[in-house]
Amino acid sequence: MRVVVGDVAALGPRRITAFRALWRAVTQAGRPGAPAVGDRVRALPRLVGAALSGRYPQLSRGRLAMVALALAYLVSPVDLVPEAFLALLGLGDDALVAMWLGGAFLAETDRYLEWESTEAGRVER
Repeated sequence: MRVVVGDVAALGPRRITAFRALWRAVTQAGRPGAPAVGDRVRALPRLVGAALSGRYPQLSRGRLAMVALALAYLVSPVDLVPEAFLALLGLGDDALVAMWLGGAFLAETDRYLEWESTEAGRVER
């Protein structure tokens, strides 16, 4: 039996870039002065509202749809790789989606809160 272990180059540049962005978001989320998790969670309804209304153009509707699909995938009982048959692989696909979702949450809320603070500064002047 031959086991093939894929190398990093086999992932492709887009996936490598996505993992780098996730890593950057996770490592920078704990930096001094970064928004707390509670602030990020409270910003979510404002973020979604501003994105859907077009006031916040940095988050496209396509990306918002991807986030919604990822959430639906995680809570759905239907799985691409069911845990009942392939335990580790079944959990692995859920873990990948959860990691992407966590990274998207950190990156998007960080960007939005920064945008919101600069927009508030422009409105007050």
